Amino acid sequence: MIKGLHHNAYRCRDSEQTRRFYEDFLGLPLAGSLEIRETKTGRKTSVLHTFYRLGDGSFLAFFEAPDLPFEFKPQHDYDLHIALEVEPAVLDEMVVKGRERGIETRGISEHGFVRSIYFRDPNGYVIELTAKTPQHDSMMDPAANEARAILDRWQAEKSRAG
Repeated sequence: MIKGLHHNAYRCRDSEQTRRFYEDFLGLPLAGSLEIRETKTGRKTSVLHTFYRLGDGSFLAFFEAPDLPFEFKPQHDYDLHIALEVEPAVLDEMVVKGRERGIETRGISEHGFVRSIYFRDPNGYVIELTAKTPQHDSMMDPAANEARAILDRWQAEKSRAG
């Protein structure tokens, strides 16, 4: 049985730039750093794996691997974004903080079940801070929201169009 998320890991350009964004700006403490100098197969490498603790005890993690090719590019929200839950009052504070620091900041966007703001981290990833609305639980309840029926209808429409 899956208990929960331990960590999600992403590549980063520079571990210190990444730390400044996640720890200094977002307030996620750097909880661990792991240097990897040799792979389990004995290959020499130079990788730093860092972990930032979230309030629920899970982590966002990053790999800096300068010798391994990787294409960093600004991600579209639909391609990749990391959504982190905050209290509603934090959204207004973080919009101001992001703009004051010159960080790309978008929002506040109203999604019905959540309100969100968006930043771009130093690696090009979209970071969403999201606060639940009073409608959240009912809108995310599959017994009430017809999630499966919507998915099935989507699949059927794709099949007819394809």
